[in-house]
Amino acid sequence: MAEFLGEHYLWIKALHIISVIFWMAGMAYLPRLFVYHAEAEPGSEKSETFKVMERRLLRGIINPAMIATFTFGGLMLWANPALLSQGWMHAKLFLIFVMSALHGFFARWRKDFDADSNRRPARFYRIVNEAPPVLVVFIVILVIVKPF
Repeated sequence: MAEFLGEHYLWIKALHIISVIFWMAGMAYLPRLFVYHAEAEPGSEKSETFKVMERRLLRGIINPAMIATFTFGGLMLWANPALLSQGWMHAKLFLIFVMSALHGFFARWRKDFDADSNRRPARFYRIVNEAPPVLVVFIVILVIVKPF
């Protein structure tokens, strides 16, 4: 298996990056939908439309992209376990853990909206909307610059 992974490492890396792009696109868009949904009257046609959009985005794009990201990232680590001894990788994995926790919060908040039980104002989601891009900036810097 290690030989196969080594021979196809660049393909795995490309698929990992593609998956990350889709995951982050969804993670950037979902809280923006929450902003607009929080401003919609519960039970209104607008609110019901946002419920469908949020569910499809999370289940159809964000969740599969996260799974693919973890799968291809895990395969890269399996093919090159020496990466786990580097400080920048520890920091990256920590930030990925934070991003995954944020993903879990987004999924929970989507369920709250689905049940018409959101208790947060649009301003909260505007602030939360900034978290995924900030995390991505630090993750990319760690991967490219490898500062430690």
